[in-house]
Amino acid sequence: MATREASKKSSVNRPAPVFRRLVLKLSGESLQGTQGSGIHGETVQAIAREVKEVRDLGVETAIVVGGGNIFRGSRQKSLAIERTTADAMGMLATVINGLALQDALEKLGCQTRLLSAIEMRQLAEPFIRRRAMRHLEKGRVIILAAGTGNPYFSTDTAAALRAMEIKAEAILKATRVDGIYDADPEKVAGARMIEKLSYMEVIRRGLAVMDSTAVTLCMDNNLPIIVFNLTVSGNIRRVVMGERVGSKVTAG
Repeated sequence: MATREASKKSSVNRPAPVFRRLVLKLSGESLQGTQGSGIHGETVQAIAREVKEVRDLGVETAIVVGGGNIFRGSRQKSLAIERTTADAMGMLATVINGLALQDALEKLGCQTRLLSAIEMRQLAEPFIRRRAMRHLEKGRVIILAAGTGNPYFSTDTAAALRAMEIKAEAILKATRVDGIYDADPEKVAGARMIEKLSYMEVIRRGLAVMDSTAVTLCMDNNLPIIVFNLTVSGNIRRVVMGERVGSKVTAG
């Protein structure tokens, strides 16, 4: 009896996540680890473990993944591929990354659904807003691939759009650095991190957080963006639990 009461008390005192539903934005490069391109198995597995930990806290989690580790149209100028074709190739690369994440999550016992903006029923469900929300309500992690399904839109914009559609409470933008800096910290030694700033500051100063279309969409709908370092183990959980991690973009 005493043990049961102690367990009940500890669960009451346990801090709760600050977000009920969120979108985690992963770049394709975040899956390549230290190998420079492609998919690094250990890195994908580490990300999957952190996502599962957050899911197990009761946080409804959607992942939007990029494809830059496999193909990025803006870097393929020597191939002279027409822009819409290059963007289509990039969208297909996100599906490959989504399949890798799905496999890693399901090996941990985490139910997932891969949803694609481009119809390919043998590999993924088509993105249907109500179905996506139902998956989240059932505790499944959803992986949103193929961007918006349209050329000329980045996966950053796809993350912002999907976040609005599924009524997420924040976008968690995973990067290789600790947050938003006033200059590229990988190139400028004295770059200073900014912990909090407004959407307009990001746009006005041209800070490399997300592309301007994505930031504007978040601003119009008052959706917070939290930029944090994915390479630090446990950071996704820390953000979800409300710890001061990374940089936050809000209305100001």
